[in-house]
Amino acid sequence: MTSTVVVAGVGMVPFAKPGASAPYDEMGATASRLALADAGIGYESVQQAYAGYVYGDSTAGQRAVYPLGLTGIPIVNVNNNCSTGSTALFLGGQAIAFGAAECVLVLGFEQMRPGALGSIFADRPSPFEDFDKATDRLVDAKDIPLALRYFGGAGLSHMKKYGTKLETFAKVRAKASRHATNNPLAIFRKEVTAEDVMSDKFVWPGVMTRLMACPPTCGAAAAILTSEAFAKKRGLRTDVRIAAQAMVTDFSSTFDTDDMMRVVGFDMARTAANRVYEQTGVGPDDISVVELHDCFAQNELITYEALSLCAEGGAEAFVEDGDNTYGGKVVTNPSGGLLSKGHPLGATGLAQCYELTRQLRGSAEARQVEGARHGLQHNLGLGGACVVTLFERT
Repeated sequence: MTSTVVVAGVGMVPFAKPGASAPYDEMGATASRLALADAGIGYESVQQAYAGYVYGDSTAGQRAVYPLGLTGIPIVNVNNNCSTGSTALFLGGQAIAFGAAECVLVLGFEQMRPGALGSIFADRPSPFEDFDKATDRLVDAKDIPLALRYFGGAGLSHMKKYGTKLETFAKVRAKASRHATNNPLAIFRKEVTAEDVMSDKFVWPGVMTRLMACPPTCGAAAAILTSEAFAKKRGLRTDVRIAAQAMVTDFSSTFDTDDMMRVVGFDMARTAANRVYEQTGVGPDDISVVELHDCFAQNELITYEALSLCAEGGAEAFVEDGDNTYGGKVVTNPSGGLLSKGHPLGATGLAQCYELTRQLRGSAEARQVEGARHGLQHNLGLGGACVVTLFERT
C-alpha cells in the first residue's frame, strides 16, 4: 500500500552569481525555514531529511540542516549530478509513499565557482569516460569545454537530422528571458531578443553562443512532503500532490546509437516521462505547465520531443508557433528556467518543485499559467540520471 504524497510547503532563496551569495549552509537553512513556514509546521515535526548538493564535502547536508534543530532524525546526503535535487525529491517521495515517514524535508543547495564545469578529482577514473568516448567519436570539438561539447553536440545532431536552424535555439533562450522578467528569484531578469542571442559571443562557432548556456549559480530551495493523512490531521494544505515519479539511468542506446541527443539523455527522459504518463493516465496534452532541464537552449528544444510535448522532429515548429509559451499549448519554464533563473546544481530540482507548486496553487502572480492542474518536472544529470515528476492540483 502507498500513501498520497502531499507538497505541504516550499521555499526558495533568490539565486545569485558565484561570490554574491551567502554560504551554502545559510542558503540551505533559509530555504528550509521558508518551506517550513509555508507548510505551517515546525522542524520538530520533520522525521527525515534529504539534502542534495554536488560540489561540497561529505555531510554538508547536516551543516545546512542542523541550524533548524538537533533532533536526531536521519539526514541523507544526495549527489546525482544536475539531477541531484529531484533525486532527493524522489527519495523523500518514496519515504512518504511507502510509509517510512509522514513528514520529510527535501533540500537542495549549491555554492558554485565561476566558469565552466570541470572535474574535481582528476587522480581517478572519471564517471564520464564512456560519455567522452562516444562524444569524441561523434563530434570533432576536443577544444570545447565538457558540458558545451555534450549539449552543443546534441543540438548539432538535431540540426543535421531535422534541419533545425541555430536561430530556433536563440528563440528558446529569448523566451526564457521573457518569462524570467516576472520572477523575482531569478538571477537574470533582463529580457533579451533572439537577435541579441545570435549576436552574442560564440563559444562554439556555428553551434552555440554564450547566451545559449546557463550560468554557474548559487542558491537553495526546499520542500516539505507529507502524507495526506498527516496533512489533514495537522490542518495543512493538501491541494498539491505528487501524482507520479520515475527515475531512469542510462541505457545501452546512450552510447551505441551514434546520436549525441541520446548521449545527453533523450532516452532516459522519454522513458521516465512515459512511465509517469502510464502510471497516471495523464498524457502530454493534459499538461499546461512544464519545468524542464534547459541547461542549454539546445537541451530544452530536444526535451520537448523527449517528453512528447511535440513529435520527434517537430520541435522547431513547436517553437515557431509559440506553443512553448503563454498562449500556446504548454508553458515551458515559466520561472525562466536554468537559462535565466539559474542553475545551482543541487538546488535546481527543488526550484522546479517550488515553481510548479506555486503554479498549481494559483499563486505564481505575474507568471501564473491560468487553469494549471497538472505540472510536469524534468531534471537531468549526465553520468547519468533523469527524474520526471508529475504534480497535480487536487
